[in-house]
Amino acid sequence: MIEVRKEGIILSKTESEFENEGVLNPAVMRVGDSVYIFYRAVQLWNQSTIGYCRLDGPLTVAERWEKPFMIPEFDYESHGIEDPRITKIDDTYYMSYTGYDGVNARGALATSKDLIHFEKQGMIVPPISYAHFVFLVESAGRVNENYYHNHKFYYQESDPEEKILLWDKNVVFFPRRINGNLVFLHRIRPGIQLVSIKNIEDLTPKFWNDYFQNFQDHIVLDPVYQHESSYIGSGCPPIETELGWVLIYHGVEETEDGLVYSACAALLDLNDPLKELARLPNVLFTPEYEWEREGDVNNVCFPTGTAIFGDTLFIYYGAADSHIACASLKLSDLVKELLDCIKVKENNIDTINGIKSKFEDTPKVKEIPTVKKVAKTKKNSKTRKNEK
Repeated sequence: MIEVRKEGIILSKTESEFENEGVLNPAVMRVGDSVYIFYRAVQLWNQSTIGYCRLDGPLTVAERWEKPFMIPEFDYESHGIEDPRITKIDDTYYMSYTGYDGVNARGALATSKDLIHFEKQGMIVPPISYAHFVFLVESAGRVNENYYHNHKFYYQESDPEEKILLWDKNVVFFPRRINGNLVFLHRIRPGIQLVSIKNIEDLTPKFWNDYFQNFQDHIVLDPVYQHESSYIGSGCPPIETELGWVLIYHGVEETEDGLVYSACAALLDLNDPLKELARLPNVLFTPEYEWEREGDVNNVCFPTGTAIFGDTLFIYYGAADSHIACASLKLSDLVKELLDCIKVKENNIDTINGIKSKFEDTPKVKEIPTVKKVAKTKKNSKTRKNEK
C-alpha cells in the first residue's frame, strides 16, 4: 500500500513582474544536500520564463532569484519558455522545455556543464504540420485513431493562414544512455512515445519521416484507465531501480468539473523502456486540497521533477497552474505496488514473488497532515495555449 504525504506548497508567485501571475511545473535536480529548481514563471498575458531557486534538503527554500534564470531569445519561444525538465547524462545537464511562439508549442533543449550556463540547442521535435502527421500515421496503419482525431483542438481557434505545427510536448530525457543511445520521451496526444538516438544531430527530417512511418513501434504508453482517458503525458525524468524505470507521468480525465490532471506511475523495462512492465490502475495522487483545486487552471496536479533522500521520493508538481507543491512517498512501496500489477508470464511468477519479498519490512511514512480540503469546483476555461 502506497501512502502519499502531501507536503504542501513550496513556492508561490511573488510581486516580481516575471512571476506575478503564477509559478508551476518545475525541473528538479538534486546535487549533494541541495535541490535545484528551475520553474516556469508566468507574468500577465501568459508570458513564461524560467525562474530559479535552491532548497536546503527537499523542502526548505534557501535561495531564490528575483529575476528570470532563462528568457525567450528565439522565434520558436517568443511567447514563452514553459514546463522544463532536467536530467544529467554523463557530464552534461539536459534541460528540455516547451517553446511557445504564440501558435505552436513544441519541445526544445538547452544543455549545460555546470548547471549555471545553458546553451540552447533549438527545437528537437519534428517540424511537421498536423495535416502531414495525420497523413503519415494513417498510411502507417495500426495506430490508435485518437492520434489523428484532434482536428477541433488544432483548428477551432486558428487563423486559416497560420501554419499550425504538430504540438509535441513533455520532452523528458532518461538520466543515462541506454544501449549507447540518448533516449527521451515525448508526447503527441493522446499517448507517450520514445526516441532513441546516438546524438541530437541525428534528429533529421529523414529520421522523423521514418519514425512516423513506423509510429506504432515508438509508443510507450497509451491511455488505459478512466483517470487517464482523455490523454497522458511524460512527467518526471524516469527513476532507475534494479527492477525497471519508474515513470511518474500525468493522466487527464474529462469530468463534470472539467479536465482533471493527476499523477500516475508505471514501470518500464531497464534495457528496453518501450516495454511497459506495469502501471498503477489508480492515480498516485490527484487534486484534493485548496491549492490543487483552485487556481489559474483548476484541478491540476502536474508532476515534473523528483528528488530522492534515502528511500523517500519527493515529487514536485504544478498545483492548479498557480503554485509549486510537493508530495512524498516511500520509493520501495511504489516499486512493490507496481510489482503487484506487473505483466508477467506464468513461469515468471515465482521470480517476481522472490523480488517482492525484499520489500516486506519497509517502514511506513507518517500520516498525511490535516489540511483544508475544498468542495469540487468548476474548471476554468482552457485555451490551446494552456494545454499540457
